[in-house]
Amino acid sequence: MTVVIAPDLAGAFAQFTAQGLLYEPAILLSLLALYVWAPLIRRISYGAGVAFILVMVVVIVLVLQLGLRMLLPGQLPESLLRNALLAVMVSGTLLAYLNWRHLRLSPSLAESRLMALQARIRPHFLFNTLNSVLGLIREDPKRAEAMLENLADLFRAVMADSRALVPFSQELELAKAYVAIEEIRFGTRLRVHWSCDVAPADALVPPLLLQPLVENAVLHGVAPLEAGAQISVEAYEDDHSLVIFVHNPVPGDTKTSEGNRIALDNIRERLALHFDVEARLKVDVVNGEFVVSVRIPIKRGRAT
Repeated sequence: MTVVIAPDLAGAFAQFTAQGLLYEPAILLSLLALYVWAPLIRRISYGAGVAFILVMVVVIVLVLQLGLRMLLPGQLPESLLRNALLAVMVSGTLLAYLNWRHLRLSPSLAESRLMALQARIRPHFLFNTLNSVLGLIREDPKRAEAMLENLADLFRAVMADSRALVPFSQELELAKAYVAIEEIRFGTRLRVHWSCDVAPADALVPPLLLQPLVENAVLHGVAPLEAGAQISVEAYEDDHSLVIFVHNPVPGDTKTSEGNRIALDNIRERLALHFDVEARLKVDVVNGEFVVSVRIPIKRGRAT
């Protein structure tokens, strides 16, 4: 606005400095007041909160204007009414945009994206599991029946609402059920070391978080090796966060390891949709092992 109004660049700089003296303190004080009053605003209705914010901004603007008029008499040509109306218009427009974005844009995009990510991981998981069952039906019907019972439990978890968070204990049982199925197929080639006894069982996590990590470890760290291998799963609480580590050996074929990226990117994006920047997923290769680490802020309560 100052560049458009000013006759030249030198005048624009001088006018920008003067305008900054008028507007920037009001903006900073409004942000500080919103931070201080945030607990109160959360407890009242949305309409009352909007009214409170608009009144607060107008009061801050008027108090600052009156103070500047006392310090700089005759140097502020703008009227108090004009500045009050400008504050209401700018604040009201911003609040309306944020409300529209929150109610109509963000949730729908997040929910649709979660459903798409969940739908992408389901067929891959179910296809591999069904193949394992089919391979045993003729050779060992009893073991195939036990595998189908585990598969029924997995079906229930896989078909759950992708927007809901589930207890970590449920995710751990799902991953163990998956390993039980794969142990029938791989036999002694698959060895899993679980170190999750101290993990917070009631910590809420996205569904199908741990199982795809274990599946990747089996498919890319155990299946390519004739002698098989051991994978390890570790989980514990650290600084109010749930920390998960999944280790598997790195085979000689690097192309196989690159197949991990699809599932890992899927999990990383779902973590971002649920927890924003508070959760993170890292991948490292340490001493010949492929290590996936996940850190999630602990939220306790009912599945949501």
